[in-house]
Amino acid sequence: MKKFAKLGSLALAIALICALLTGCGDGVSLKDVQKKGKITIATSPDFPPFESLSGGEIVGIEVDIVKLIAEKLGVEPVFEQMDFDSVLPGVQTGKFDVGMSGITVTEKRQKNADFTEPYFLAAQSIVVLSDSDITCKADLEGKTVSVQTGTTAESYCTENGYTVMAYQANNDACAALTSGKVDAWVVDNEVAVALSAEQNGTTKVLDEAMTTEPYAFAFAKGSDSLVEAFNKELNAMIEDGTVQGIFDSYGVPYVSPKQ
Repeated sequence: MKKFAKLGSLALAIALICALLTGCGDGVSLKDVQKKGKITIATSPDFPPFESLSGGEIVGIEVDIVKLIAEKLGVEPVFEQMDFDSVLPGVQTGKFDVGMSGITVTEKRQKNADFTEPYFLAAQSIVVLSDSDITCKADLEGKTVSVQTGTTAESYCTENGYTVMAYQANNDACAALTSGKVDAWVVDNEVAVALSAEQNGTTKVLDEAMTTEPYAFAFAKGSDSLVEAFNKELNAMIEDGTVQGIFDSYGVPYVSPKQ
């Protein structure tokens, strides 16, 4: 039986400060999780098809991948639900063993967390209303875009001079577009396709992407043995076609970062 917990950003921020002051955060080892018999995974389940809620249960591509890895490691996966911008802080403090939510590996994030090798190459897509005159990235000049708080979409759009409205959940970022609050919504392509399909033809995903980026799983700094174990199983699943099969089961084209 999976467990779910809603944790606030403030509580995690306090925990992170305490960890820094006390010198905690030495990482989580493979031996630690195997001794507990379980591995806790922080996630924001508003990111279909990678993770979403179905009947109160967290499901999706990354959920399926982590379940298989946990089985190989001989531990029970326990998924903890929270806002996306609380996932990495929770992992960094050691509150959770693993972080997942379509997390992109960036130099900035690598300073505060360890990551597996990338398992998927994603694209940040642009979603607009079906009757919009925006047809490409260049048309966004002077426009307002919605993004999810704490994502690479937010940092990319902010750093590149776009007017940004950030929301805790992708559903809200999408609603900002459909209600006319913004001109476009920037989000990972697979999520763009999944959530745009729910809008009954009122939105469309542009052919030109904002940028491409690699997805991986996150851990507290110093979690070397656990990261190594994850990498071993993850790479084996990529090589034997298991990851491809999981993507296929969700109807999502798989783009390997190893190409």
